[in-house]
Amino acid sequence: METSTRSRQTILLLGATGTAGRGAARALLAAGHDVVALVRRKDPQLPAAIEQRVVQITEAEALANDGFKGTRFDAIVSCLASRSGLPRDAWAVDYGAHATVLAEAQKRGRPHFIYLSAICVQKPKLAFQEAKLAFEADLMASGLRYSIVRPTAFFKSLSGQLARVRDGKPYLMFGDGTITACKPISDNDLGRFIASCVRDTSKYNQILPIGGPGSALTSKAQAQLIGDALGQDVRMRSVPVALLNGIVGLSSFLGRFSQTWADRAEFAKIGRYYATESMLVWDADAGRYDADATPEYGDETLEEHYVQLALGEISLDLGEHAVF
Repeated sequence: METSTRSRQTILLLGATGTAGRGAARALLAAGHDVVALVRRKDPQLPAAIEQRVVQITEAEALANDGFKGTRFDAIVSCLASRSGLPRDAWAVDYGAHATVLAEAQKRGRPHFIYLSAICVQKPKLAFQEAKLAFEADLMASGLRYSIVRPTAFFKSLSGQLARVRDGKPYLMFGDGTITACKPISDNDLGRFIASCVRDTSKYNQILPIGGPGSALTSKAQAQLIGDALGQDVRMRSVPVALLNGIVGLSSFLGRFSQTWADRAEFAKIGRYYATESMLVWDADAGRYDADATPEYGDETLEEHYVQLALGEISLDLGEHAVF
């Protein structure tokens, strides 16, 4: 691994209040960097060492005056992402907000831009994937040094069913539970990987897919890990993918007449995507996902995460991940 000669750098962090952003914040501080976070409102849970600047980053003037101010940043780290994935949110945040920051960065000493994207953009079928790809393209053409990080599944997104299994309800899986697989990565390990991009010259001007340690896990394997963590047998219930197709079809038809149904259609498409596509490196030539080609990083495992949840050692605000 080649590293930059500059050890302590000043980092602008976007999306610091999300789970991935918090992991990146901790890792950047641990690496000895000075961190400034742009936030919508100050968050008392962020480390005190982080300077928080309240700003609406979609507004160029506010971004320049209240965000960048007179600070010369060595790198920008963005863990910012749209919350819903709906087209209007995706293009406003995944593309628009980032484009505004990129334009300002190009005026400010050409900092290294480290962008947290997603591995699912390899096979784009959804609005947020198209928006992320559009920004990736702008970033690569910007003339700035970049590192585009494409993580696999997060622990949080795979934790929604532990509570229902604990309550004796069946674990829901699509098909036979082996349609998809992933190499999930923890927030801490992802944060450390993101922080490593600051100094590791081998990660400069690269697209970097990254997963956690160990073999790829199918949905059925995740159910077994949950059962082991809880010390109980897991009942499994298969949900046919055809049911999702029917929901997508109906809501898409109704979406022609109602924005509410159009939004529901997009949510259904997102659900179907994750039910049918693996979060692994896609081998376009072979036409398949390749677990062996999906890089691994870190040492925290989903198995350990489930045990911690089962024992009450950690808790999660699952939000949109409350079921799956």
